[in-house]
Amino acid sequence: MDFIYTFLSPGVLSQIFVGLSRTVILFIVASGLSLILGVLRIPNVFHGSLYMIGAFMAYTICSVVGGDAGFWLALIGAPIGVGLVSLATERGLFQYLYEREHIMLILFTFAISLVFGDLVKIVWGAEYKSVPVPQVFQGFVPLFGGLPFPRYNMFLLFMGPVVAIALWFLVNKTKIGKISQAAAVDREMVGAVGINVSWVFATVFVIGCFLAGLGGALVAPTVSVTLGMDHSLIIEAFLIVIMGGLGNIWGALLGALIFGLTQSLGILIWPQFGIVFPYLAVIVVLLFRPTGLLKSTW
Repeated sequence: MDFIYTFLSPGVLSQIFVGLSRTVILFIVASGLSLILGVLRIPNVFHGSLYMIGAFMAYTICSVVGGDAGFWLALIGAPIGVGLVSLATERGLFQYLYEREHIMLILFTFAISLVFGDLVKIVWGAEYKSVPVPQVFQGFVPLFGGLPFPRYNMFLLFMGPVVAIALWFLVNKTKIGKISQAAAVDREMVGAVGINVSWVFATVFVIGCFLAGLGGALVAPTVSVTLGMDHSLIIEAFLIVIMGGLGNIWGALLGALIFGLTQSLGILIWPQFGIVFPYLAVIVVLLFRPTGLLKSTW
């Protein structure tokens, strides 16, 4: 009984909410990666670089426009900008490489991530950037026991379900979603009925990368926007996708929940080694479910 009271204490519940807000960013980025993996069969290592570019684009838009209007414009413009970058990359390079072996694609996408890192350094420099929290989300809201919880984190908790529902609708209720599901199963058959599979792949790739840019724009007010912010994120995103089931978007959501909450509670339980807990969770899950928690599309 004492354990239950401790677990339901205001401090622990507040930490859980912090973990959930981190989960939203992880889910948004990982869901885009999972979508690309599920349809195109591409392990897109530079997905994290697009997340970083989204954060830098959000910084630029907020700096130029300013105020709350700058934030809302960045939330739209940064993902679109990342989508355009990904479209140019896909049309210029990827469409010729879909049939290559996965190890070649991993090496190729890793090389692109290095190029994007240098381009970011050239355009934005190596200095730390900061994006202010919009005025409408400044301050705190009282949680259990009156503990303050940042308004912006509450906004992130709202964005998570919105993105999840939008993805579900896109995949299951739209023409492009149904065609992409068919292409993931048998791309030759889809092409045989007269559908341009190349542009289906391009559309899916851009949508997945758009989500990476959205994650970068959303996280920008909560972290320092800097070179290298993509490194840990892409590792976490891949682990989440593997843990949830390759190509399964709902698996990405479940994996992000486990990863984010274990990280948050791990910091509370053992602060010095809090970062280890989510990786232990991945190991435990894969020991008992080697193919992931939900059905893999691979």
